[in-house]
Order: sequence, then structure tokens, then C-alpha cells
Amino acid sequence: MLPLLLVSMDVSVLYFAIPSISADLRPGATAQLWILDMYGFVLAGLLIPMGALGDRVGRRRLLLTGAALFGVASLAAAYAQGPAGLIGARALLGVAGACLMPSTLALIRTLFRDAAQRAKAVTLWTAVMASGISLGPVVSGALVEHFWWGSVFLVNLPAMALLLVLGPLLLPSSRGTAQGRFDLVGALLSLAALLPLIHGVKELAKDVRQPLPAAGIVLGLLLALVFVRRQARLEHPMVDLELVRRRAYGGSVLANLLAMVATVGFAVFLTQYLQSVLGQSPFEAALWSLVPSLGVMVAAPTGAALARSVDRAHVMGGGFLVAAAGFGGLAVIGRDTPLWVLLVASAVYAAGLVTAMTLANELALGTAPPERAGSAAAVLESGQELGGALGMAILGSIGAAIYTNAMPSSAPAAARETLGGAVASPGPVLEAARSAFTSALNGAAVGAALVAVAAAVVSLTLLRGRRAT
Repeated sequence: MLPLLLVSMDVSVLYFAIPSISADLRPGATAQLWILDMYGFVLAGLLIPMGALGDRVGRRRLLLTGAALFGVASLAAAYAQGPAGLIGARALLGVAGACLMPSTLALIRTLFRDAAQRAKAVTLWTAVMASGISLGPVVSGALVEHFWWGSVFLVNLPAMALLLVLGPLLLPSSRGTAQGRFDLVGALLSLAALLPLIHGVKELAKDVRQPLPAAGIVLGLLLALVFVRRQARLEHPMVDLELVRRRAYGGSVLANLLAMVATVGFAVFLTQYLQSVLGQSPFEAALWSLVPSLGVMVAAPTGAALARSVDRAHVMGGGFLVAAAGFGGLAVIGRDTPLWVLLVASAVYAAGLVTAMTLANELALGTAPPERAGSAAAVLESGQELGGALGMAILGSIGAAIYTNAMPSSAPAAARETLGGAVASPGPVLEAARSAFTSALNGAAVGAALVAVAAAVVSLTLLRGRRAT
């Protein structure tokens, strides 16, 4: 749990630190975007190679190597003297995170052979991952308020030091049975495919007319096709395509991807609504955004318990439909809706999604043979990363289109594009922008609800009667 919490926190830990970083290091607009995104891009691109590497060299060894590298990279990031140094350190953090993430899930697969124990362990794993992403902004807000921006990286050091001491004592040595050389060409292809694909999807969400992100998506898809064809020819592939074709595994990966589309795609709207429409400070908004996680803490273990006596496909489908109901509540809120209604609806959708994701993770992991646990976990996590990028693109585009159409044509161009561009505008324009953004949030919630319903259909169609083997 320890490395997982830190790795997931680092996805969002710069949200409140970036103004201080900008004031100190003075990065340009492009450099600032790379400071924010480099970690996630490298992490996503290297998950599959690192998962396969862990199966070969040992998951504990890779985990401890990643912990040491994560500590070194955190130190380099904290004391970076310029934008280039910080971007490089964030890339190194992504490499370390890719060593840690698949290893944690693969070790759970090898530690817990009993299905009931493994279900509890995966429930905790999913809850910690979700909590880490939620805690990142709160931790960074509290640290930046009292210390300098580098403290958001230094907080990683005690945890990684503890892991390096306790890991060899508490974790078993575990590795797969793969033979032959490690597929270095396949590893480079994986990185070369996922990086432009995820970057292109995220950039296209900002402006669908940009040709470069579209070209990146096409290039990423072509390289992904080359990667898959290569894996099909290898005797010891990085990705077991036969495993992906199994409904229990492939269906779980698809359900998880759809869950991340709804989760990540809508989270941006909720955070911005709290800050820019309700007028909360960033730190106050981060604290309120933790409230929905309380529902997760109750729902995830409840769903795991239900799945022991009810077909998990029905529990997953029910979880996704509960999430759709939560999004439905958010689709009808207005500017005069009390805050507690917003928080309850958010808790409902979060509880439903995490319940379904927990069961999907457990089924996918239980279906994978222990000797391929690392690569199986990596494919599952890569799907989640891709789902998050797709969510930002799809729901972001829906919200942007509704916002633009709802704004009066007489408003300044910057105010018609984004709510942030309307902040400095006169009162009537800002009020119109807040109302338009509320409509955009309603539209994004409808989109998220439809994605959740689609995920319920996938679960009931592909996963009915499926069990871990």
C-alpha cells in the first residue's frame, strides 16, 4: 500500500504547487504543461514493459529498485534549478512509478492464492489508489501553505526509505517463468505507441481543430498495431494476447477503462465548479472533494462481500448503474443547489464506480496465471491510464461545446472559450460564464452517466458467470 499511495498521489500533487513553481522557475506555457504531464505520460508508456520485466527479474526486486529510484527522483525534483531539470526529474519519477505500480498488484496475486483473501486485498489496493489521487491536492495545498514547493516531493523520501527497510523483511521473492531475452524492441514500441496516443487525446480535448494531436493519435495507433503483431509472433511475449482474449480478463480491462473515462473526465468539472462557480479557495475545494471518498470506503468492501454470494457481473452492473444515478443527480443541479446535494450525488457515483472497479481488478488478477501477474497487472493499469485520457477528451469536449454555445456572443473571446478566461471580465459576463459552466457540468454528467450505463452492459454481457481461475 505504501508505494501505491505515493505513486497515485504524485499524479495530482502539483495541482496547488504549480503557481509557486511558476513564480520561482518561470517556465513558459509549454514547459509548465510538460511539468504537469510528463510524470503521467512516462508512467503510462512504461507500465507494460516494467510489468513484464518484474515477471522476469522478480517483483520484489523491481519494487525495491523503483523505491530507490523514486526517492532519488523526488530529491532531484525538489531541488531542480530550472524547468528542464524539473521536467527531467518528473520523467524519472514516471520510470520509478512504472516499476512500482505493476509490482504491487502482481505481489498481491502471488501473496494471496485464496480467492476471498485476494478479494479483500484488491479492495484495499483500489481504495488506496483512489485515495492517493484525492489526497494529492490536499497534501500539496497544506505543504505549499507552510513550506516551499519542493516539499511536495520531499514528503516521498521517508516513505520510500521505510519501504527499502521493510520490503526485504516482509515481502516474498516472486518471479515468473519467462525464458529468453527481454523484448527491448517491444518495450520501446510500447512507450512510442502510448506516449503520443495519450498526449494526442489530451491535447485534442482542448481544441479538436489541432492537426498535430490528431497525427499523434494516428501514429500511436499504428505503433500499437505493430506492437500487437510483434507480440503475436514472439514465443515469450510481453503481453499474453490469449489472456486478453479471455472474457474474464479482457472484459474486466474494458470495464475498468470505461470507469476511468467517467471518473477522470468528470473530476475536472467538479473541481472547477467548487472553485470558480461556488468561489471556494483551492485548498477548501480540495478538502470538500474528499467527502465522496467516504462513500467509497463503505461501498467497496460491501461490493466485495456481495460478490461472494451473487454473480459478480450483477454486482458490477449494479455498481455502474448506481454511478449512473449519481451522475444523473449532477445532471440536474443548478447554481442555487445546496452544496450537500452536490456532495451526496458525487459520493453516490464514486461509490458505484469504485465498487465495480474493485471487482474488475480482482477478476482480472485472479484470471491471470501467477507467473504472468506483472504483465497482466500492467495491461490493466495501462487501460486505466488510457481511459483517464479518453475521459478528459470526450467529456471535456462535450462540456466545452455546451459552455461555448451557452455564452452570449457579445462576451469577450477569452470568456467564451473557458470559465478561467471570464474571471477578469465584468460582473454580468462572469455571471453568464458561471451559469454556462453549470450547464457544461450538467452535460458532462449526462455523458458520464451514459458511459457508466455502457460499462454496466459490458459487465453483464461479457462477465456473467465468469470466475477467477
